Amino acid sequence: MHFNEQKPLDIVLNDLFEHYRSHVADVSTITEALLRKGVIQSQADIVNDHIAFRTLGVPHLGISSFEKIFRAFGYTKRDYYYFEGKKLNAYWYAPPSSVYPRIFVSELIVPALGEESQRIIKKYTEKIVTDPVEQLDLTNGQEVAEFLQKPLWDLPTSLEYKTLLQESEYAAWVIYNRYYLNHYTISIHELPDGYNTLEEFNAFLEGIGIQLNTAGGKIKTSDDGLLRQSSTVSALYDALFADGQLLPIAGSYVEFAERSPLPAFRNIPRNLLKPEHRRDGFETNNADKIFESTYTTQIKKER
Repeated sequence: MHFNEQKPLDIVLNDLFEHYRSHVADVSTITEALLRKGVIQSQADIVNDHIAFRTLGVPHLGISSFEKIFRAFGYTKRDYYYFEGKKLNAYWYAPPSSVYPRIFVSELIVPALGEESQRIIKKYTEKIVTDPVEQLDLTNGQEVAEFLQKPLWDLPTSLEYKTLLQESEYAAWVIYNRYYLNHYTISIHELPDGYNTLEEFNAFLEGIGIQLNTAGGKIKTSDDGLLRQSSTVSALYDALFADGQLLPIAGSYVEFAERSPLPAFRNIPRNLLKPEHRRDGFETNNADKIFESTYTTQIKKER
């Protein structure tokens, strides 16, 4: 994923991806293997289906704050999703042009958590008394890029992190990682034959030692069968907490999406298919399992 123009959106997306790629080893492992095999000629040949962010549903933050950034860049708010078991709301946002990725933003429903978890989250976020996005010049791509890497609250203690982890692994991830890019997604259907179905691509991934998320099966399929998704499992990295403790915690991961043509367009030759001919949007059941790419149950599976 790389954009050559210097529009604010291009600057923000390029910066997000560079930070993400430098922290998620699987990104380079996958890209380099595709290059070696001649599947792609450069990173720019990979089409990014969507990127995802996690937020906390507290005053002045959450989706209502975060979405202002991408809506200012021309994104359009689309479907709402609710994840009852994980206590999350989410929306996706359609890009201003098909050259850009979709955006998926989720939000923890903080009042649905237990008192102790709420207390910890409030301790770190109550100092934010105005919407920080309102202070940004959204026409300045570099300023927005820096904001997305800037901590909005102090580091938690290791005990507070572990307390949140017991109730909500999502809450624990956000309290430490903040607005860090949660994942980017390779559009599998845009790759050459031999790699453009999830069965083929997952076999390639496992052949180079990539661990896949098995929650709901390695391939998660929408009810209409037209959206299929897989993902890697987040690696652990040593994180330093406010009390000086080092803990191995989940970082980010890579997702893979295969979007089939809509019924009205299934007879169009593959080389003539355009993004608008394919299944758009997301699927609650698929996304519910993809969230678990950062969950302990997936990370600690036998490799």
